[in-house]
Amino acid sequence: MSTPGVPAPGFVHRIGEIVDRRRGVEFQALNTRSLVNRLTGTAMPFGWTVNPFRGCEFGCRYCYARPTHEYLGHCDPDEFEDRIYVKRAGSAQLAADLKRARDSGQEVAIGAATDPYQPAETRFQITRAVLGAMARVPRLRVGITTKSAAITRDLDLLLEIARQSDLHVNFSLISLDADLLRLIEPRAPRPDLRLRAMRLLSEAGVPTRLFIMPVLPLITDGEAGLRPLLVAGRAAGAREAICQALFLRTPMTWSFFLRFIETEFPWATARYRELYPRPGSAPRDYREAVERRVEALARGAGFQARSRDERVRDEGPPRPRQLSLVW
Repeated sequence: MSTPGVPAPGFVHRIGEIVDRRRGVEFQALNTRSLVNRLTGTAMPFGWTVNPFRGCEFGCRYCYARPTHEYLGHCDPDEFEDRIYVKRAGSAQLAADLKRARDSGQEVAIGAATDPYQPAETRFQITRAVLGAMARVPRLRVGITTKSAAITRDLDLLLEIARQSDLHVNFSLISLDADLLRLIEPRAPRPDLRLRAMRLLSEAGVPTRLFIMPVLPLITDGEAGLRPLLVAGRAAGAREAICQALFLRTPMTWSFFLRFIETEFPWATARYRELYPRPGSAPRDYREAVERRVEALARGAGFQARSRDERVRDEGPPRPRQLSLVW
């Protein structure tokens, strides 16, 4: 990470002018060589990412991407929600990188870190420009992850991409309880709006999936909440569900989320301290119990469920081959 309060050297000359202020949020340009980034590891089920924005207005308390704002000189975790950076890049480089991604055979994931249809997209239309470029590069593998019903605006491009490429739209939804989600995801669209958008896309012919990530211990991990969520996702046209138990990747996300639990769910604090004594994952037995529960409930709802780890195994970039020691 960079020096607190100071952008990392690689970002100093890329930060541009303030381009808008609204809803108490400041939007600033961020110049970049390309909107498409290649991953080098094998821990993700995709090999390329597109995140049109840095920062996200939805303000999900569990978001693992908050620490990335430190590279831009922001030390307060809340600035991830009210200092949004709008990426700018040339269209020629975007087209060239999409062709490289296609030739690699690996998925391009749009919105893996920040929501590509957060409110800023209505104003800046970066995601729509990316989809327009994708529509001109056939035989891509594309996954779009969002909490927003605003994706329906781009149905025309999604259908065009789906006709000539492998496309999935992943709707992130962890509960049907709108009041609960107003605490956990303060400015994300209501569950019914996400399901309505999923149904619209599914009925139009765009493949959709239900992303139940993260599953929150004691809060959203019970059958009473998961069963109707999976039934609703299936009824809205989701072809499968993908789940993952809460993962608190960094010290910032760990401390930020546990403070949130202490404030809003004090009765759960002791259990969270037990499951997450330090940054990282919950114990394996808890994670596997959640995965078995979701898989069984999904079967009851009439469709398949996989864990995130299974998706990485099934769809992720191939691991480098180990050199043989046999001459």
